[in-house]
Amino acid sequence: MANQLDAATTKAREMSHDASKFSPAGTARRFLAGRDGSMMPMMVLLTIPLLAAVGFSVDYTSAVTTRGDMQNALDAAVISITTLPTTTSFSDRQTALQQAYAANAGQGTATLTGVNVDTFGTATFTATASYPMPTTFMQIARIDSVQVGVGSSVRKTPALVQTTFKVTKVSGYWGKTMTLWGTRFGQTNAQKLMTISYSYNGYGDPKGYGTTTVSTVNGSTSTVVQKQVCTTSTVKNFNNLPTGAITQTSGSKKYVTTCADTFYPANSAGAVVDVSQMDQLYLEMDVPSGNPTVLKSNDPNTSNRLYIGTSTTNMPEVATGQTVDIFTAVPCGTTGYQAWEDGGNSVPADVSNADFFYTVQGKCDYNQRPSNTVLTQ
Repeated sequence: MANQLDAATTKAREMSHDASKFSPAGTARRFLAGRDGSMMPMMVLLTIPLLAAVGFSVDYTSAVTTRGDMQNALDAAVISITTLPTTTSFSDRQTALQQAYAANAGQGTATLTGVNVDTFGTATFTATASYPMPTTFMQIARIDSVQVGVGSSVRKTPALVQTTFKVTKVSGYWGKTMTLWGTRFGQTNAQKLMTISYSYNGYGDPKGYGTTTVSTVNGSTSTVVQKQVCTTSTVKNFNNLPTGAITQTSGSKKYVTTCADTFYPANSAGAVVDVSQMDQLYLEMDVPSGNPTVLKSNDPNTSNRLYIGTSTTNMPEVATGQTVDIFTAVPCGTTGYQAWEDGGNSVPADVSNADFFYTVQGKCDYNQRPSNTVLTQ
């Protein structure tokens, strides 16, 4: 009986051993232990380039990501240096470029390659950045790093750097003041740059004319640059009127108004305002007796009381709901015409209903405003 059990146990072990030869693990062991074939060296040779290809792919993906980050950082950096004054040296711009590049997580070194500002104020800036990116898997092929490089170029068009306001005619029974406000680069609080104040002289004429004073403002100092005094009288007829006389009729009464301008100094063209350091500009009309009492060019609820045009007869009203950009509303090198309806009439209305007329001329040159900068590469 014992001999029978031993025989059965031996048979079972043999069957188990035979089965293991056909299992995946057994097959792998036999393949690795085999010495009479050439499959193992061949598989090793095939595996090396496969691993290298996978590794190179990982390093390539890392390089593409790094390049994208470098491009974004360089674009931001080169735009930032266009807001520096024209007096900034090339070396100082280079320093600012590298600082801005690093602050935007740019890898490697950024280099300013060109700065050009033409006589009309158009500016171009070019820069490059390079970085020897360390590799991980490519070191198998003894490639320790790959050079990643990007380039960026921007163009900045000329923009408003100076405005000249000159009052032509102001009317109405209500006193009012127009103010030009400006916000400097990097600041949040607007400051007064110019005021135009009007008071009615009380002659009783239908439209009502008075005295207007134009002043430039520098901090707490206000300087009068123009004063317009309008005088009204009644006449029997409108014969032999002086040049520029304003005529009005109410019932049987006829009124003639003449306005005299005095400039300070005498050869002044009006209120000349330097806006080259301003990032934002807006006009405000305060009319204490009006409705509304405060009108603003950057307020879409009241900007429709502003008229902007190219002549006294072509001055369309700003569409309701618009925000006016004074930088673009003031023409460069030519005279623009603007007017305000002070609240005595509902709008929309023809410009003839307006009460506050003035001309404005702009000078355009290189500017520090980032909104005028366009990426070209």
